[in-house]
Amino acid sequence: MLVEVFYTPEDVPRDRLPDCAVAIDVLRATTTIATALAAGAEGVQVFADLESLKATAAAWDPQRRILVGERGGATVPGFDLGNSPLDCTPERVGGKRLFMSTTNGTRALTTVAAAKVVITAAFVNLDAVVTWIQSQGFGRIWLVGSGWEGAFSLEDTACAGAVLAGLDKGDPGNDEAVAALSLYQHWRDRLFELLCLASHGQRLLRLNPALAEDIRYAVRLNHCPVLPRQTQAGVLQLSAGGTGSEQP
Repeated sequence: MLVEVFYTPEDVPRDRLPDCAVAIDVLRATTTIATALAAGAEGVQVFADLESLKATAAAWDPQRRILVGERGGATVPGFDLGNSPLDCTPERVGGKRLFMSTTNGTRALTTVAAAKVVITAAFVNLDAVVTWIQSQGFGRIWLVGSGWEGAFSLEDTACAGAVLAGLDKGDPGNDEAVAALSLYQHWRDRLFELLCLASHGQRLLRLNPALAEDIRYAVRLNHCPVLPRQTQAGVLQLSAGGTGSEQP
């Protein structure tokens, strides 16, 4: 099993695809996706831009849809939710589809949407991701961080390193994978501190100090034992074996 890490969607090769692509946006899209599906959401459909989201969501019964829009860490005006996983309670999202567009995470997902298998990872569903990958026999895996507007991010790289650390038969396939593993191993017992040091963690705290709770939640290892998997382009639902029993 060869595991390559790409720090941002812009780094992903355009001339080939992996057996499995793993999109990572710890702060906060993939944390929110795992939380929503664990709380009973029917699915999460992701969009790179807001206009496509609105056009697609308009065909759905308003009682069965939730519009999730975030730009620069803040909720998009006119949308139901921003990108906080703490908003994804069973009472709010149960049985509904989330139509989501965020600054970074949904771009990563749309970049790798053509891969044969696409899943999402965060610290909150780390073991579910690792266990499932180990069971599949993939030859080449991409761990794709979302970064911040094309730039490296500590939190996504550390999560990629955590996935690598769990894959005892996974060989780092590029220098970025070696660096990600080293970053995680150094900070594994201080993940909250790392995320608060990260530029996006600091950005969220400047926007609203109360978002420290989102950061604290994002490092709750294995709080949501689910595997979000793409079932059609841009649509993530629970993979077989995932259960929607956890709550924020």
